[in-house]
Amino acid sequence: MTLDPIFTERCIEALLFAAAEPLSVQDLAKRLPDGADIKQGVADLRLTWAGRGVELVEVAGRWRFQTAADLSFLMTEEREEPRRLSKAAQETLAIVAYHQPVTRAEIEAVRGVQASRGTLDVLLELGLIRMRGRRRTPGRPVTFGTTDAFLEHYGLANLGDLPGVAEMKAAGLLDLNLPPGFTVPDPLGLRDDEGEDPLDEGETPEFAQDFLGELEGGDKA
Repeated sequence: MTLDPIFTERCIEALLFAAAEPLSVQDLAKRLPDGADIKQGVADLRLTWAGRGVELVEVAGRWRFQTAADLSFLMTEEREEPRRLSKAAQETLAIVAYHQPVTRAEIEAVRGVQASRGTLDVLLELGLIRMRGRRRTPGRPVTFGTTDAFLEHYGLANLGDLPGVAEMKAAGLLDLNLPPGFTVPDPLGLRDDEGEDPLDEGETPEFAQDFLGELEGGDKA
């Protein structure tokens, strides 16, 4: 039996308001009765809240209510100052986002300078990137990719919504001066590397396993 659309929309609204984090369609399905058209309910709810002070938005494939973008200035005094990334960390994050899965050596090749241990450690600590797996090449280097927290932080529904160079600069993902050789591929062309093996269960390799020592002139996180 198909559930009443208005009742379905109200149920979804109640769940999203009470949730401590964004919810996926699958999360909502676990709570709603059988027969609920959840995708249509989300679409109806999004339309209901469109243009209001609070809007329904999709981040990392999940849904949440948040303040409308044009009213964000009202929250300025109530928000903590976010931790500012160094130029090296911004560039490294951008390279990981657009070239993932990517190894430390590949990040260095794009940036043209050696990456310090601290730069990737900071991004890992903030939860913006993660260790994805190991490349099927000599040395089995660890590969890196972005996380759902990265998508949520920058308000992206998925990696296909990654912006171009101008937008990345405005969002603070890139410094005004691009490093030598840095290019921005088409976000929709992000590769699913078949030459990558997943990490073993419980494996948390140290970044130091990817290289020995640091050369002078490397980055500072």
